[in-house]
Amino acid sequence: MDPGSVFASLVQAPEDPILGVTVAYNKDPSPNKLNLGVGAYRTEEGKPLVLDVVRRAEQLLVNDQSRVKEYLPIVGLADFNKLSAKLIFGADSPAIQANRVATVQGLSGTGSLRVGAEFLARHYHQLTIYIPQPTWGNHPKVFTLAGLSVKTYRYYDPATRGLNFQGLLEDLGAAPSGAIVLLHACAHNPTGVDPTLEQWEQIRQLMRSKGLLPFFDSAYQGFASGSLDADAQPVRMFVADGGECLAAQSYAKNMGLYGERVGALSISDAGITASKEVIINIAGSSKEVDDFVCKTADVASKVESQLKLVIRPMYSNPPIHGASIVATILKDSKMYDEWTVELKAMADRIISMRKQLFDALSARGTPGDWSHIIKQIGMFTFTGLNGEQVAFMTKEYHIYMTSDGRISMAGLSSKTVPHLADAIHAAVTRMG
Repeated sequence: MDPGSVFASLVQAPEDPILGVTVAYNKDPSPNKLNLGVGAYRTEEGKPLVLDVVRRAEQLLVNDQSRVKEYLPIVGLADFNKLSAKLIFGADSPAIQANRVATVQGLSGTGSLRVGAEFLARHYHQLTIYIPQPTWGNHPKVFTLAGLSVKTYRYYDPATRGLNFQGLLEDLGAAPSGAIVLLHACAHNPTGVDPTLEQWEQIRQLMRSKGLLPFFDSAYQGFASGSLDADAQPVRMFVADGGECLAAQSYAKNMGLYGERVGALSISDAGITASKEVIINIAGSSKEVDDFVCKTADVASKVESQLKLVIRPMYSNPPIHGASIVATILKDSKMYDEWTVELKAMADRIISMRKQLFDALSARGTPGDWSHIIKQIGMFTFTGLNGEQVAFMTKEYHIYMTSDGRISMAGLSSKTVPHLADAIHAAVTRMG
């Protein structure tokens, strides 16, 4: 008698709410179907893009006969880590200059978040993390599985389709001292709504006054505004004040290295950011200054040693190819400049799609205020459409997106904007 599988009692798990959109899209035979669910850049022709500078870097790597396929160290490729920290914190960052930063290569943004979360669950005194409401669907799962307790703070205001800044300040103000706070560095996913620099400064002051620990998720540096420095400003504000800060980086979007899974986790430790002369005056001698720097660098070394203990049983060490591509581009000034031009072109195309969609809805006289489409930034727009309207657009117009009304602007083109605008207009006028 066949006893059957020992796993026969398992129930079918639901599709991932984001990746499941693509599964449904692939099953649809309609020639007019449109996938706006996946967070991946597409060209005007609707094709995936490999950057020219990435192809050049790969060619250099392939032609280098001295390259081997040996394991990387647990923390990853040294050049990649050093250059990644500089990219997000700034080359002139006082934290980097004082050796107060520990950086490890991770499996893109998700893996870097998970390593950071696991590190905090083991070594930080507060196990509560506050995440924005709403946030990327994977955030609560990553932090919960790592052993942290997840709570939310108000972020998005459905009425204005903008930032609920007052609610954010109230919720973070009521958070227990020392709690961890997840912050999107730029191009908030899923809403496309970011604080202004003035608002960021208020957030920083509030968090530092309460001893809240910032954990940045930087998935879109350079991809939001087209400027790597502008998109890193919020992170740099927190690092410059000398307090602790964690930052998870991903090169999926800004270098188009989605499938290579290239990311980094940097942890900046507390230190004094005053100039060396000021510290000498305080300490009384340069020897004491040197001792001070060594002590702070010593903490970074201990942090790195503990990060290794998190990574080793998780995936042992990271892959070499994607990180080598990034390091090749970042350390060559000509290739770096070429990358920034291609990156700005991607960001500009997304901004252009926003304008075209806004203009198309305005031309149709679609009920409601759609200005949020051009006010929001980055890959995603929170349209304000409800689940019923989304289902209607999928059924009648073969347009696929997440049920919360989030669309990927990168999935649009000049050819498909009219089709989307027709669908939104019909959904709003017929479904209310």
